[in-house]
Amino acid sequence: MAKSRSIYVCNSCGAESSQYFGKCTVCGNWNTMVEQVTQTSEPAQMGAVRGRSRSTSATKSTKQPEPRLARTLNQIEDRPQPRQPSGYEELDRVLGGGIVPGSLVLVGGDPGIGKSTLLLQVANYLAQKMGVLYVCAEESGQQVKLRSQRLGIGSLGHELEDETGAAQSPAAPKAEATAANQGLYLLPEVDLETILMELESLKPTVAVIDSIQALYYGALTSAPGSVSQVRECTSGLMQVAKRDDIALFIVGHVTKEGAIAGPKVLEHLVDTVLYFEGDRFASHRLLRSVKNRFGATHELGIFEMVEQGLQEVHNPSELFLGNRDEAVPGIATIVACEGTRPLVVELQSLVSPTSYSSPRRSTTGIEYNRLLQILAVLEKRVGIPLSKLDAYVASSGGLNVGEPAADLGIALAVAASFRDRIIDPYTVILGEVGLGGQVRPVSQLELRLKEATKLGFKRAIVPKGQGGLDTPLEVVPVARVMDAITAGLGGAA
Repeated sequence: MAKSRSIYVCNSCGAESSQYFGKCTVCGNWNTMVEQVTQTSEPAQMGAVRGRSRSTSATKSTKQPEPRLARTLNQIEDRPQPRQPSGYEELDRVLGGGIVPGSLVLVGGDPGIGKSTLLLQVANYLAQKMGVLYVCAEESGQQVKLRSQRLGIGSLGHELEDETGAAQSPAAPKAEATAANQGLYLLPEVDLETILMELESLKPTVAVIDSIQALYYGALTSAPGSVSQVRECTSGLMQVAKRDDIALFIVGHVTKEGAIAGPKVLEHLVDTVLYFEGDRFASHRLLRSVKNRFGATHELGIFEMVEQGLQEVHNPSELFLGNRDEAVPGIATIVACEGTRPLVVELQSLVSPTSYSSPRRSTTGIEYNRLLQILAVLEKRVGIPLSKLDAYVASSGGLNVGEPAADLGIALAVAASFRDRIIDPYTVILGEVGLGGQVRPVSQLELRLKEATKLGFKRAIVPKGQGGLDTPLEVVPVARVMDAITAGLGGAA
């Protein structure tokens, strides 16, 4: 007989406990334990297992062996998986070339960053060729239509609602082929079972769930957005999507730390995890891939938020590159690689005397610990007294530059600000700085120099030893940070 018992699940990490704790013993967060009631039938299950074991031993000699279910890799049928263009080259780049049938794509980001806007624009483009189901769990049908009109999107062809706003079934039979179901269907619903029934009946090529934290499964007693609800809803959607080859886009909320809310298993279940980044006070938005089973990770797509929604930025280097006609001290230019895309980025530095007992260090777009390491190298190996100076370093446009190839550019920008010297605005600086003051090689150097050449740069300071470069730039190889400062500042080390 089934018995009910209570367990406590952490909303932050998904850890389970038999008793309540104010602080999770796994992740250390406070007030995240939520009670859940589960049904257990362990005695019956164990009895069935014991009975099955005795029956198996008694008939072991007479029972025929079951056929093998496992197959070798050569026995797996080759089925072509053509990728479907989403209508946005930047999104296709991050996805690895397009939308894969039957894939689950999780899109996370801060509120108001543009997740729903981008997916509605993609759904509108795809609806011209195939059937698309847009599940708006957080908005009514009228709200989505108002947003579509603001974005200049045509009328939702197959959106049918009665006077109360409840979704009605399309006039055409849902069991027809996908080609006959071309259009954008809208479903304002939060019940998982209703959504699964609609997916199995309509069989769209692409479906959008906005958002997964708003769905609930009636068999569970926990509230929508809890660990168990998010896990069960995602599992149910995954089974239908894999079985019917439905490409599924799932919108996920993020916590105040920037991670996707809910259990970590949510990111394990899906095929691709995308993050929308950007300053809500700026116009550009960055779309990153941190997990992709069908393509490369750490790719970057760049969009700009305009009145008609999100538009692609085809030449992002101009977005992160400042005005080179008015050069000021403390500015250096680097080429950062995001996946297979090179980006020319301007680094800004300001060094000034401190009025406190301990100097301030501040970064924007640069890793804080990396800056401390570079400042220590400049003081120890170059002799710049930075221990009594405030240091501020920022990347133009707020782009997060985390790769070591930016080290030499940061070092020269700090040195130029300290000496109040101007670095040639048509010089690009590349190299990793070691603790001994040496300049180490960087990856994809030719690709970076090619991007710099395209934008009109004439000179490049690069690590010594990376020869054989086919570039029209004047290449200045350096082995130590002192040599790079001498070459970049004209002898003012």
